[in-house]
Amino acid sequence: MAAIWMLVAGILFASMGVLIKFGTAHFSSNEIVFYRSFFGLLIMAVMIFHRRTSLATPHWRGHLWRGLSGTVAMMLFFYCITVLPLATAITLNYTSSLFLTALTVVVYKDRFHLPLTTSLALGFVGVILLLHPTLAREQFTSGLFGLMSGFLAGFAILNVRELGKLGEPAVRVVFYFNLVAALFSGIWILQSEIHPVLLCDLPLLLAIGASATFAQVAMTHAYRIGHTQVVSTLSYSTIAFASLFGLIFWRETLSISGWLGISLIIASGVLSLKLSPKH
Repeated sequence: MAAIWMLVAGILFASMGVLIKFGTAHFSSNEIVFYRSFFGLLIMAVMIFHRRTSLATPHWRGHLWRGLSGTVAMMLFFYCITVLPLATAITLNYTSSLFLTALTVVVYKDRFHLPLTTSLALGFVGVILLLHPTLAREQFTSGLFGLMSGFLAGFAILNVRELGKLGEPAVRVVFYFNLVAALFSGIWILQSEIHPVLLCDLPLLLAIGASATFAQVAMTHAYRIGHTQVVSTLSYSTIAFASLFGLIFWRETLSISGWLGISLIIASGVLSLKLSPKH
């Protein structure tokens, strides 16, 4: 059952990427971050009211750090979706598992033993293969932004782990993330041109927020009831779905070396999560 929930999350995350690409015809990537967070916040507010979960928390600093790191990661990720092939953008964001493993070792003062170091190195070789031959020179910076989104996402996930240890329920963590993201991105877009939202745009913006929020809920449920290693491995199904959607809607294809790079990143992510310190 956990596998089904994770596959549902994978489809929803990939669908969110498709919707974001369509949305950039009318809005900037930062505007989409705001609307995704705003509608996600409304959905989470309904869930919290239904479950009667309290919003009171003594761990506001943890929620703030998780929110800020996750928001900047999402802004970089959404930008990359608009300028890179969908599978490439999502793969670069999924390097978060590599950065999460490295951050866990550093934070908890563990050792980089040979198998773990080798698996991480394998992943970054995959990043080089994915970036260098498949991206034009003018897109290389965008690729680096995608890699940065993976690093910040790994940092955000580390914060989520710490909040979980402190007893914070998942719905509260997701609610405050959407709240911080909506506030931060809302202030950010005020510094630039804001495109008007027409009535015909609302279904698309609502679908972006809903797909992202329900994907998070499905993923959280999968981790809660399933084996961590199995669920972590299936989380990479998002890349497969994104590749399929990119081919269907935009005829996006990658070179053989690009697919090899994606394969190395996936293999490295699975291995590093298995070899990482268990705290």
